[in-house]
Amino acid sequence: MRCALMQTRRPRSRPPGHVFYAGISDSALYNPKPMSGAESRHEDPEADPAGTGVAPDEPQLHDLVPFVAGDRVFAVFADQVEGTAEARIAAALPDAPPAVLGVICMRGHMMTVLDPIAVLTGETFGWPAGLPAVIALRGDEQLALAAESCRDTITIAAEDIQPSSQINDDGFENAVLGIARYGGEEITILRVDRLFAAAVRRKERRRRRI
Repeated sequence: MRCALMQTRRPRSRPPGHVFYAGISDSALYNPKPMSGAESRHEDPEADPAGTGVAPDEPQLHDLVPFVAGDRVFAVFADQVEGTAEARIAAALPDAPPAVLGVICMRGHMMTVLDPIAVLTGETFGWPAGLPAVIALRGDEQLALAAESCRDTITIAAEDIQPSSQINDDGFENAVLGIARYGGEEITILRVDRLFAAAVRRKERRRRRI
């Protein structure tokens, strides 16, 4: 868009190069919602010759929703969260894997609640009948995660996430994306697209051991 000043005198030709480009925040890569005015900014075209809207050496930011389960702090990307709720009772499912606590109705949808600790370790945490909190996730699998408490959204740089091995020792894909440190705590970042598969494989491995 070209910007011109209103003048009462005879207009002069505009100097070349007065073109402004709207930049996009890196956090929008993981947040499909429209940005607020505070999140948007103007980029210098010369600092972004490729026209990507991201200036060189600018950190890539991610919004995370942290939650506590047991003695661990977990997190998922904020744009993967549909919503949160407190004090929900999950209806148990027969012959379910240890990581599946049951189903709840949330926002008009039946959602399968997973124990994040059991997803990673195969050992259940020992949740009460009334789950203190649940985090509903977006996606066709209609999953939710059990939590003792949910925290406010935080923002961290991608470089602060230490990637985990994408393959477990048993040869299957890992449900952990990586580990981050924030406020002196270690946060385990989960991969939403691998949670259910990891929960089911825990049951299959237990059957093979028996």
